[in-house]
Formats: sequence, C-alpha cells, structure tokens
Amino acid sequence: MAVLDRLEPQRVFHYFEELTKIPHGSGNTKEISDYLVSFAKEHELPWIQDESNNVIIKKPASDSCANAPTVILQGHCDMVCEKKPGSAHDFLKDPLDLAVEGDEIYAKDTTLGGDDGIAVAYILAILESEDLVHPNLEAVITVDEEIGLLGATALDCSKLNGRILLNLDSEAEGILTVSCAGGMTAISHLPVRCCEVSGVHYRISIHGLKGGHSGAQIHKNLANSNQLAGRFLFELANTIDYELAELSGGSKGNAIPRATEMLIVIDSRDQETLKDIAGKIEADFRKEYNGSEEGITISAERTGEGPIPALHPTSCQKVFFFLMNYPNVLQKMSALIPGLV
Repeated sequence: MAVLDRLEPQRVFHYFEELTKIPHGSGNTKEISDYLVSFAKEHELPWIQDESNNVIIKKPASDSCANAPTVILQGHCDMVCEKKPGSAHDFLKDPLDLAVEGDEIYAKDTTLGGDDGIAVAYILAILESEDLVHPNLEAVITVDEEIGLLGATALDCSKLNGRILLNLDSEAEGILTVSCAGGMTAISHLPVRCCEVSGVHYRISIHGLKGGHSGAQIHKNLANSNQLAGRFLFELANTIDYELAELSGGSKGNAIPRATEMLIVIDSRDQETLKDIAGKIEADFRKEYNGSEEGITISAERTGEGPIPALHPTSCQKVFFFLMNYPNVLQKMSALIPGLV
C-alpha cells in the first residue's frame, strides 16, 4: 500500500475518464485494445496484442528492485453495457456521460464500467509513473471477462515471466481476496406451439427494478423481472383467460433482469379486470420486496386488437412454469465463513 500511496490519484482518474470516452462493451474491445497499445508505444514500453485483443505491457524494474520477483498486474477492459429504459445511448459509439455527486462518480442513465475500468486506470497510472519504486511489471489487460473469461482463456501465458499475479477486480480497496466464485452459462430450449387468436392486445411491462451485477448484488434481495413475469402470468391465468403473444426480458447474462415485457391477448370484457389484477400484483410485489425494490411497477397498455399469432395454452403454461422455477438468487451461504455466498 505504501507504493500506491505515492501514486497520484488525479492520474488514475485521468485515465479512467479517457477509458469512458471509448466504447468498450464485451465483444466490442478492439478500439480500447488499440488505445492500450498506443499508450505503450507513447511511453516506449514493450507490448503484445493478440488476436483476441488482449494486451500485455511490460515495464522494467527500478534499479533497486532488479532482483525482485516479477509482478503481474491484471485487469479486464470490457464492461457490462446496461442503460435505463428510454435512454438513447449507443454503447457501440457513444462515450459515457460522467457526473460527480459528492465523492461518487457515476454515468448518467448507463452503467459506469468501474468494473473493471478502474483497474485499467490504476495500471496505466503505475506504468506511466517515474516516481514509483517497483519490480519488473507485466500488465495483463484481458477482454470479454464479463461474458465468460473469454480473453483470459485465449491468453498465451508463455509470454509472461511473472509468477505473482494481482488481479485488480474487487470492489473493496485495501482488501486482498484469495479466491473467487465460478460460473456457468446454460442455454435452455423450450418447445412451444403457436396458434392464431383474436382479441384486444395489451402490452404488459414489469419495470422499475434496480437490476445490478449478479456477482456483486445477488445477495441483496433484488427482484428478477423475468421471474416476476412468470408469477404475473400464473396469477393472471387464475382470474381471466388470455393468450401470450410475446415475452422478452433481461439483456445480459451477468446482469439481474430489471425489465420484462409481455404482449397478451384478452377478451374486451376483461380489460378493467386486467388493470385491477396488475395493480394488485404490483402492490403484492412491492410488499414482498419492501426495503429493496420499492419501485416495482406493472403497467398495462392497450396496443390494438384483432388476429395475432400466440402460444398455445399448454405452451404458455410451460413458459410461466419455467420462469417461476428456474434457479434464481442465492442458492447457498457458507456455514463456515460468515457472509460468504
């Protein structure tokens, strides 16, 4: 920590701001990878850029540390791209719109990319500094960590000499973590049948949820809009007849879904009943998540009427059964380590 105490904070935040000007969502990392290469060239540091856009930058040791073990500083340059409903922000080309409130930095209407932009900013500030006393450094900046550690998997580690690695990807400054969670991606295919139905069309939206990173906020009793949609459809089926024409929700595999939309078809005589049920279920959800999700909102908007393809009733039952029953939030807490998911 004594070394980092001598690092100029303004240089760290300078580089963080520079990174936020470059679109760098997972899968869109060529531009930020080229920026890192340009940094290395500007500071006359050896660099390697692989086909996956991973970048390695090396810096020779200070004279007094020439015999010290090489240290690898590692972070990832991709970010989770989430935005508020209605935002016109284009993550493929727009810089983030930064704002400061008190001692906190945030991005207006979008995710900030602090995970793991702040690590990359720290690394660049360290590589730039001429005042820090340090061993041989190998900066390893990988890509596509947020969607499955794809950059790390593709990295050719034979290019590295270090055997001590500091992974700079934690939210708590001054704390060292000695292990991390694993992860799994599962793709489910649900066979369904469709048929043409006719009636009044309503767009049902479950929104106003907080969302969040599934790796950092999963223990905070946050609602999953997809699962709430399954419960809504189940409860609605116990009151009125309807057909389900469309359903979509969530946007990233590692972000808790915060908005889900459905298009349903009902009889014109059930319109007021639908609105009453939506209000009741909204109140029930808010009560259930009191203290963590006070903004849960269910809106029902008439969008038209007439014939439209929709799920067969049996297929609809499959859908809401799946939504209600797939694994969600905490599966188990450690009995040995307090607070460990």
